[in-house]
Amino acid sequence: MPFGGGNKCGCCQKTVFFAEEMQCEGKSWHKSCFLCMVCKKNLDSTTVAVHVDEIYCKSCYGKKYGPKGYGFGGGAGTLSMDTGEGLGIKPEVQAPHCPTNNPNASKFAQKAGGSDVCPRCGKMVYAAEKVVAGGNSWHKGCFRCAKCGKGLESTTVADRDGEIFCKGCYAKNFGPKGFGFGQGAGALAHSQ
Repeated sequence: MPFGGGNKCGCCQKTVFFAEEMQCEGKSWHKSCFLCMVCKKNLDSTTVAVHVDEIYCKSCYGKKYGPKGYGFGGGAGTLSMDTGEGLGIKPEVQAPHCPTNNPNASKFAQKAGGSDVCPRCGKMVYAAEKVVAGGNSWHKGCFRCAKCGKGLESTTVADRDGEIFCKGCYAKNFGPKGFGFGQGAGALAHSQ
């Protein structure tokens, strides 16, 4: 360890103290300097790839030093953000998005900002926690039978007037009644 408290950073050449040190290939780096040389993403021990004295994320390393040609992720079957400008291809300019003024737009398009409100708790429902049933969007935690509270799935849900029920409660409360329709001694009873 050189005089002055620590090793020198492989990027900025300043002193790296223990609390901010990242080590790779025997060199020290500041946590804030431990970035991909191309895309500047933060790196860690599972995402770093080293070439001589340079560090890259695995994606940029593969693009720069990996195999090239047919069958190595450069063909028609791969996704690419390359617009072709390096080859002299002019990218298409898309017209800006303008919202429709169509009065017959679907009810999903008419909601404020495309956001949904859970009918059970009244809070916003975001895409990561959204379950759609009965014409409404529900939180996964609120997606329960209105009668018995049982958790529901797309195959076990039944809806009526915007409320959701398990198949058992729906049949018991809204199904046909009388002899032969599950209300006798031979039927399974659901007690609450």
